[in-house]
Amino acid sequence: MTAWRRAPSDSLGDDDELLAMGALKELAPTTATAGGHGELKSMRTRARHLRQGAAQAILTKLLAIARQRGYARVSLETGSTPAFEPAMAMYRRFGFVECGPFADYREDPFSRYLGRGCRRKIWRSRR
Repeated sequence: MTAWRRAPSDSLGDDDELLAMGALKELAPTTATAGGHGELKSMRTRARHLRQGAAQAILTKLLAIARQRGYARVSLETGSTPAFEPAMAMYRRFGFVECGPFADYREDPFSRYLGRGCRRKIWRSRR
């Protein structure tokens, strides 16, 4: 999933600008008896567009897709250095809490693992 800013001209897109991107990977499918599990992947925002809402828009859409897919849980891995604190704050606003490694991840001092259930009706940030 990507967020773009359209060029102000009537060009064919040569001046469009990528703001942010993210992906949702299925770890376990939703079945008739159990909700699935998804992982947020590759959440990135271009440096000059940080803290302008692009990542929040991508996250909101990806969580809506997770809900449509019937996932019971969405998890993510992110960095543990101070540079990742703004991202951690955003994930917390969306109800993510720290958890242990999931899928094929292992404990790593440079990683933090977060997860949230997907049964909630409200997917927006809790500001």
